[in-house]
Amino acid sequence: MTAESIVPSAGGPHGAGMSTGTVSVVTPREAPDHFVHPAGRPRTGGTFVSVLLAVDCAAGLLGMLALPYSGLPPGPAGLLVATVLLLNAQAGLYRPVMAGGVLGDVPALFVRALTGWCVLAAVLTHQNALAREAGDVPLAVSAVAAGCAVQTVASCAGRGAALWLRRRKAARRPRPALVVGPAATAVRVTAALVRQSGGGVRPVGVVVPPSETPVEAGPVPVLRSLEEVQRAVIQNGVRDCLFTYAVEAAGPTPASPALLEAMGCALWQLDTRAPGHTVPGGQADEVAAFPCSPLTSTPAGAVGLFLKRLLDLALTVPALIAASPVLLVCAVLLRRSDGPGVLFRQERVGVRGTPFTLLKFRTLRPDTVHEAATRWNIADDHRMSRAGHFMRRTSLDELPQLWNVIRGDMSLVGPRPERPYFVAQFSSAHPGYAARHRMPVGLTGLAQVEGLRGDTSIEDRARYDNYYIDHWSLWRDLCILLRTAACLVRPTGS
Repeated sequence: MTAESIVPSAGGPHGAGMSTGTVSVVTPREAPDHFVHPAGRPRTGGTFVSVLLAVDCAAGLLGMLALPYSGLPPGPAGLLVATVLLLNAQAGLYRPVMAGGVLGDVPALFVRALTGWCVLAAVLTHQNALAREAGDVPLAVSAVAAGCAVQTVASCAGRGAALWLRRRKAARRPRPALVVGPAATAVRVTAALVRQSGGGVRPVGVVVPPSETPVEAGPVPVLRSLEEVQRAVIQNGVRDCLFTYAVEAAGPTPASPALLEAMGCALWQLDTRAPGHTVPGGQADEVAAFPCSPLTSTPAGAVGLFLKRLLDLALTVPALIAASPVLLVCAVLLRRSDGPGVLFRQERVGVRGTPFTLLKFRTLRPDTVHEAATRWNIADDHRMSRAGHFMRRTSLDELPQLWNVIRGDMSLVGPRPERPYFVAQFSSAHPGYAARHRMPVGLTGLAQVEGLRGDTSIEDRARYDNYYIDHWSLWRDLCILLRTAACLVRPTGS
């Protein structure tokens, strides 16, 4: 079975009958049903979250430096920083924000910094007791108070500076956004965003159900088909989608939330109900005075993804060091059998549709770039050398992807990444395929340990991948890694 036998052609029913009369955007060079991303587009929200993590790490270290003496070993600093980061993540302090401000987070930052310092003091006191040095108090109350104060002030100052720079950049270059929902509500929200031109959000399209009566949205085009939504996203570099209705109760729409996520858009829920009906205790974020909260279809959440990343680094760094002799031997064998250029670089689609460069050992030299991007399977190609066949059968050609895991392009466990050409085709043929991009892609996954590799059903792969995402846990990741290690004993290739 080849890719051509399981997907419709580009001119198939998926793209037929779509209206284009209401969209005033330039037609992209590629076909509208192809999964294309603007070149050089940053990851949605990832950079800002990384900045917040770096700020809180630096604040914890500054708090340690503020102690009246420096006789503590480096271990306590790591314990303090790790504890505070985990508590902050659990409190949602690394969640995506549309606007936000630092003042509302000050109490939460202070309480979690104080908790971290109390944990540190308790651990050090216990260590001294075990060493029979009960008379020595490692951290007095004054030291805990001083360290906590310095850490809180530093964290608030760093976060405030980051948010100020972010708002200043957004005011100069507003983020393109789509407003999705019933026509009347979506047009009302769009008009409010247009009036608040300095709010950092610039609506470029209104997505309404195709069955609704045609409406006018002023200077913003109304989008009624998947083709029009894809064109608007590609041509305008859309980064945010604002939903004005409850997604779980949504009817037919031109583009599902999962597909918009897979196209690289961050999803936001706006509360457009009448005043007095807002649920108390919600996220303290707003867009044009509409309460706003991030939408995510990934059950892992911020804490889970943070722990998943820690697990990736804890396992991958030592694994890469241990595998370095094997990598060297593989590189030498390929160099002798196939000539120079032992690494193969190929564009793949990662989490939320973000493209990245995947690394593999080169087991075959395609005749053209088009062949490399569009050929489905090369396992039985007669041009492959004996070394290439061996490395594919044993999956040794996948080892360089450990570097992709360290870089953050991938995780150890997750849906396998695919090339943009096939992501476009499979997303058109199988409704659940695009939803795989809710979770970071992986070196291995549930579908792979269930035998879905090579020429196997794409529909089955998507179903297994989405089941993994919907029932994710760290323990499930560890189980899949153990099953992957068992599968390597009976290699089947890919």
